Amino acid sequence: MLRTNSFRPHLAAVLAVWMTGAPAAAQTEGGEWQLTVSPISKLLDNNDNFSRDGRFLVYDTRDTFGGGIGNGTTIMKVSVTTGLENLVYAPASVFGALSAPGLGAASYSPVSDEIVFIHGPLLSEVADLGYYGATNRHGGVATGDGSGDIRFIDCRDVKSEVTPRGALRGGSHRHEWSADGKRVGFTYDDALFPTYGRTIGFMLPNEKAPCGASHWAALLVPVVPTTTSKPGDIERAADDSWVGAQGLMRAFIGNVKEADGKVTSSLFIVDVPANVDITTADSGSKTRYLAPPAGTRIRRLTATPAAGIVRGSLDGTRVGYFATAQDGSRQVFLINSQGSDQSQDPLMRPIQATSLPRGATGGLRWHPSGNSIAVLSDNGVAAICVKPGAQFGKMRWLTQHGPQVPAADALVWSRDGRRLAFNRRVPTYDADGKLVKDFGGNDFRQIFLVDFPDTDGDGIAEGLQ
Repeated sequence: MLRTNSFRPHLAAVLAVWMTGAPAAAQTEGGEWQLTVSPISKLLDNNDNFSRDGRFLVYDTRDTFGGGIGNGTTIMKVSVTTGLENLVYAPASVFGALSAPGLGAASYSPVSDEIVFIHGPLLSEVADLGYYGATNRHGGVATGDGSGDIRFIDCRDVKSEVTPRGALRGGSHRHEWSADGKRVGFTYDDALFPTYGRTIGFMLPNEKAPCGASHWAALLVPVVPTTTSKPGDIERAADDSWVGAQGLMRAFIGNVKEADGKVTSSLFIVDVPANVDITTADSGSKTRYLAPPAGTRIRRLTATPAAGIVRGSLDGTRVGYFATAQDGSRQVFLINSQGSDQSQDPLMRPIQATSLPRGATGGLRWHPSGNSIAVLSDNGVAAICVKPGAQFGKMRWLTQHGPQVPAADALVWSRDGRRLAFNRRVPTYDADGKLVKDFGGNDFRQIFLVDFPDTDGDGIAEGLQ
């Protein structure tokens, strides 16, 4: 097994050798341009990758030297103007074939120069805790200046008979700050109750958080195992996101058991009041599953199937999700955040927002104005007007698209709405001009950018079809 005791100089060497003779990033057709070209995999994932001022994008480097997040060894950022790549965080030492700690899924804070990401057990902890896994990870926070300073946002304790209040006993994932920076949402996999499906939770800063963590963590959705679930029970909760800037609602896709015994994936919202006392949550024990804090409420918005990573508008009034249109294609639908597809009021029921010829493949994102959404389709990025009125549903391609184009992935909109970033796997060359591949033998993921054409600043793309 390959062992590298000092990854920082190793990565620096990769960049230094490449920069001596690498080709420059090029403008492409369709308005997009390639920002990065180094032989390092750069996954934006489904995160908030733009810094608060829009100058940088943060990403993880999984699949560069090993497969998946478990072999992710660095968190990096790139300047959107110069393309200069910089190391944000790497542990002092890592393994190769069985990497530790496992880093990935990075997001910038909307209010500070901090970055949150998945962090597995350190190499020094592996003998005691084991290697990275879905139930063996928590959230790390590093400063964007590359100093390497890190703190852990949540406490993980799988050994205590009674879990310390405010701690988790499994793995937190896909950490997402609310737009005001006060709350952190996450998905969760429990280590002590493996028959329980994935669910979601949130965290708040608390000086009394256990084991030196900065935040108190709590569950939001108490899932029920498939073997014991009854009609109305939620067996799995995931694909979640904040609705509104204050983190008062968290939307998610829940697998719910119906009266006939079948399971439907539907859209739900958890209401999390501004005055919620997170310390009233039950952190569980070795014989008791976790429970949410007092005052939270779960609402079901659709009885019909819903899918995808859901996204809420910044003003908190609407939620976007994926569902099947009448023609059988996968499209984006919007619903009032207080609505239901069973409502007698047409304004509270879902409305189809896209009619993309090849359907919507993912990447749903809101413009901060709430007047447009962006989505991935046909290997490209499309913008759709969702402002009520005559232009609702009209779309414009922002990038090249079609079967001849490498698939676009991991779409993210800048906080000011002026630019979008996404990944494509494209041919990548080393400093000698030799074609190189990532750990899996695939073209490296590179970062592409496209400006949103909106000179009048109304949040609607110009020249809509």
